[in-house]
Amino acid sequence: MKLPSIVDSFDALKELDAPLHLAIGVFDGVHLGHKAVIEPAVLTSQKSGGVSAVLTFDPHPSRLFRQEDPTRLILPISVKTSMLQSIGVDIVIRKHFDRAYASTPAADFLIDLKKALPTLAAVYVGSNFRFGENRVGNVQTLIESGQLLGLDIFGVDRIHYDGVPISSTRIRKELVQGSMATVNSLLGYNYRTTGSVITGEGLGSRIGFPTLNLDWKPECEPRHGVYCVRFHSMDSDTWIYGVANYGVRPTVADSESPLLEVHALKGTGVEAGEIIIVEWLNFLRAEQKFPSLKALSKQIASDCAKARIYAKND
Repeated sequence: MKLPSIVDSFDALKELDAPLHLAIGVFDGVHLGHKAVIEPAVLTSQKSGGVSAVLTFDPHPSRLFRQEDPTRLILPISVKTSMLQSIGVDIVIRKHFDRAYASTPAADFLIDLKKALPTLAAVYVGSNFRFGENRVGNVQTLIESGQLLGLDIFGVDRIHYDGVPISSTRIRKELVQGSMATVNSLLGYNYRTTGSVITGEGLGSRIGFPTLNLDWKPECEPRHGVYCVRFHSMDSDTWIYGVANYGVRPTVADSESPLLEVHALKGTGVEAGEIIIVEWLNFLRAEQKFPSLKALSKQIASDCAKARIYAKND
């Protein structure tokens, strides 16, 4: 049968006739720790003629249990889905997470999964995975249930970086601090932004540094400041290096809503309305207010010089 690549319910997979290898988790960021859980499901399914899938949840569980301060996501669900597909996952199951599902007794969790997904053969989770009502279920609970159901259960140890476990929480903290090199090391890829180019005020062009302004409103905001970046349009795979400012532009506007502006180190041909993908490579400096546009222009020239050195060595 032709497999759907994205589903929002288990019903869409009832006709599946191949062994299903399922990785379960929120997987916000799809970082190196997540890949350590997901990739064995992908590889084993490929070797055995099965199908790999990821069961993830939308909205994030914190929106139910910490409504006053929910987790701010690293990636929107659409980008997370694309990232999961890029590492070889056949099917992404985006399960609606509500109080009814959250109240499932831990003892019933795997039984219900097997009923909903009859060809389920193996489950892959992180060693710190918790599930069921009041989050009382853990990997040992899964193993015990799996033995009764004839399922293979794999609890994957956490991956460490600089002696500390990699986690989405850690990445969010580094992102807010502007530690982009560390963020990228933890993710295993360059932090990226996808957005539509919008028409700006043209101030950058007037001071000699035209910018592409992006329509982008992240949940987890990077530190306001200037970054070395590279980008390409959806119609091209050629990377163009540049300098990006993310913030409220205190010298010229001091706006309430932050804006992402990207200045290319060489011409782009990109126009308003086009969608571009921006990869954030390194933090250059904090956003600051300059006494004049001349002083701002001089600093941007210095930022570009640093970005050129980075691009040359990248």
